[in-house]
Amino acid sequence: MFTVIKSASTGIGPRLGRLALPGKKVVHTPHYLGITSRGVIPHITQDTFARDASITGVYVGLEDFIERAPYQTPPLYQFKPPKDSSPLRRFIALPEDTLLVLGARRAPPVAAPAANPNTNETVSVCTAVGFRVLRADDYAEAAERLQADIVVGLGDIPYGRKLGNKRIEKATERNIKWTQDHINLRHSAETRAQQAKLFAPLLPVSSAKQRFYIETLIQVSERDVAGLAVYALDSLEDLPEALQPLPRLGFTTPSAPQDVLQHIVLGIDVLTVPFINAATDAGIALSFQFPSTSCDQSHNGSDPLPLGIDMWSPAHAVDLGPLVDGCTCYACANHHRAYIQHLLAAKEMLGWVLLQLHNHHVTDIFFAHIRASIANGTFTDDVEHFQRKYESRLPEKTGQGPRVRGYQFKAEGPGEPKKNKAPFTMLDDGQEKIVESAPPEAGTDASELEAQGFAAKA
Repeated sequence: MFTVIKSASTGIGPRLGRLALPGKKVVHTPHYLGITSRGVIPHITQDTFARDASITGVYVGLEDFIERAPYQTPPLYQFKPPKDSSPLRRFIALPEDTLLVLGARRAPPVAAPAANPNTNETVSVCTAVGFRVLRADDYAEAAERLQADIVVGLGDIPYGRKLGNKRIEKATERNIKWTQDHINLRHSAETRAQQAKLFAPLLPVSSAKQRFYIETLIQVSERDVAGLAVYALDSLEDLPEALQPLPRLGFTTPSAPQDVLQHIVLGIDVLTVPFINAATDAGIALSFQFPSTSCDQSHNGSDPLPLGIDMWSPAHAVDLGPLVDGCTCYACANHHRAYIQHLLAAKEMLGWVLLQLHNHHVTDIFFAHIRASIANGTFTDDVEHFQRKYESRLPEKTGQGPRVRGYQFKAEGPGEPKKNKAPFTMLDDGQEKIVESAPPEAGTDASELEAQGFAAKA
């Protein structure tokens, strides 16, 4: 499934690889997965995804679909696709050649409100109706039944919190048990021909602190574990040599392209990149390019360039140029800045659709140049040049953005105002005018109609 083409001679470092599954697009690493919301890339319908995007793989969180569980059967579990088809892939209408990765939580997840929300049998997940518990055995059964291409095993991951020594010991025990139980379930299945590749989750601590779990993975990696899910870069610093050949899927939530480069320096092969969707929601068109032979190498860093362009700015209202000069994405090839700025100002959904297509295209080119840089042996110098050339953070959000999805913000208490104001509001005397403009009742005489302005007596 995974082949390392080029890597550092000793220890951790950037590496080139090839992730290939039958019938799916080959993922040349380093690369990224598109992050979905309820099974689709935000703002992009599946027909647009297939026609105008070049995303090779997506990540789906099971918690998006199980708000009815365990009291009712979720629609995803009731769906019956044609024989030998993946229920999850057909349910979300994902193209057959796109790599499908399934995990329990979204990326990035909403942290559970309790200090220790997980138990020996369950983890806390955030559904459309609030936090619920998901049993480890239920997740393993669902993951196998839904037939994704890659399944991220359930882990006791304390999102947003650090692990103390006692908590590490408890989390290690849970990860060992849940991983072994999942493997045993796969062994007991009637057929293994369509089983997804299992990626084992590493705790967000060094390998030394979870050594018993690491030893378990070494014992089963050759046959049962196809890759590693990484939640903290500390896990890679002392990763045993026996696990080095496995592909590494990063859930480390980089917040800027510079963070992506640092993750690749430490050996992450495939990343989830939340700032792509965040930039689109903010109305920002990404504009960075990783240094390569086709990029400007003369920038001295005295005045760093922005990583993106705020399309809410009125300065774009009469600009007939593309979002980024030289960009070949669908948005830049067919539309101009003035049109997209108008769409955002008018709260037209098409504005965010075009931005999302552009931002994913920019990210595709970014990773392609990263791979070329590693192959050419200039990656270290190119990273330094990129850090000098661009600002370290994306531009601040200035516009309102699209409708906020419920899981994006933490509730602060009852009686909260709406996250997004309505794009159109009633004037102060609007209600009075509505009352005055009410149609007259049947039988109203001519004098009354004339007084209301509906007609004039002859």
